[in-house]
Amino acid sequence: MYLYSENIYTPYGFQNGYLKIENGKIIGVFDNADSKEIINYNEKVIIPGFIDIHLHGWATGSFLFEGTKDSLKNMSKELVKVGVTSYLATTGTDSINKISSQLGEGKKFIDSWNPNNGAEVLGFHLEGPFINSEYRGMQKEEFCIEPSIEILNDFIKIGGLENIKLITMAPELPGSKAFIKYAKENGIQISIGHSGAEFEDIAELKSYGVSGFTHMFSGMSGFHHRKLGAVGAAMYFDDMYVEFAKQTGTTVKPEAFKILYKIKSKDRIILATDCIGLAHIRSPFYHYIRECKYMPYKDKIVVKYDDGIEECIYKNDYSRIRCLELSYIESIKNVVKNVNASISDIVKMACENPAKYIGAYTYKGSIEKGKDADLIIIDEEWNIFDVYVRGKLQNISS
Repeated sequence: MYLYSENIYTPYGFQNGYLKIENGKIIGVFDNADSKEIINYNEKVIIPGFIDIHLHGWATGSFLFEGTKDSLKNMSKELVKVGVTSYLATTGTDSINKISSQLGEGKKFIDSWNPNNGAEVLGFHLEGPFINSEYRGMQKEEFCIEPSIEILNDFIKIGGLENIKLITMAPELPGSKAFIKYAKENGIQISIGHSGAEFEDIAELKSYGVSGFTHMFSGMSGFHHRKLGAVGAAMYFDDMYVEFAKQTGTTVKPEAFKILYKIKSKDRIILATDCIGLAHIRSPFYHYIRECKYMPYKDKIVVKYDDGIEECIYKNDYSRIRCLELSYIESIKNVVKNVNASISDIVKMACENPAKYIGAYTYKGSIEKGKDADLIIIDEEWNIFDVYVRGKLQNISS
């Protein structure tokens, strides 16, 4: 199969030609096609699929709240509609038993997945439970614990070593050095998050394998000119990545993102969403940033805003549920407006960098020979027309 476009974005710049796909893999971009099986996109742009490394839930599914194989099935089906072709199923700071159950269910989905299921789960992101309770944010205080290699090994046995890709932790906690070293020896990436680590801590721990920061600015020690904190370390160390979640302008002001964009550039920023699948909460939950209360009611979610407005939505009504959180593509559009980001900039932050960060760049993140044919067809306004996962055209109609 060939996809023709005048604008195929590759690591070598834009190419005009026929993108050949065979058995789910990219064969290359050619001047001519030796087959009549050609899909013509003309002036549309072909870019790699987005990779979300921090995703708890989306629309009709929530790995965080439901923690089932079916929750991932629903998430994957809906994620392709917003341009996400692969992601890390992300847990939260919860009981060891619950996290273990999530990993077991997640592995079932990973082992049975095929491109007809939608977006691919590349593995797991453990956001906790090894975090600092003082910086827990919306995480559960009672489940914040010190790093434990023994617990990590239990998680590995259940979820599979090959699937534990990323851990967000507070590296200032006792036992962190040995834990970080062990994780890195086993190919697990470590990010700083929900942490009170100081600049000096991070300067030392970099050599042990700490490589980046989760939801930059949120849940970490701030910057002072005599006490630089985690924020100062993120700005200072050029080789460390910073993850930004959902560019809504509420959690992180556009100006704050723009400052880090100037300092870190596109080369060290990772765009993610940190969506949780709000429709699937198990108990009433007040969102202090959104200024509203979410209440489960049978097969619906009731949203009561502080200004008195109230709405009731079916959990499986994708057209309405998707509006509860900012999607990946809408976040991308906000970034484009904020920093005048080019297609090259976005591909770097949304595709290449996350793939490199979790060790997946040999098979994901760019349009190159031998890589998975995960592709998005867009126009200059970032409207999505088609999505392919391993060469399989996805159903993106709402």
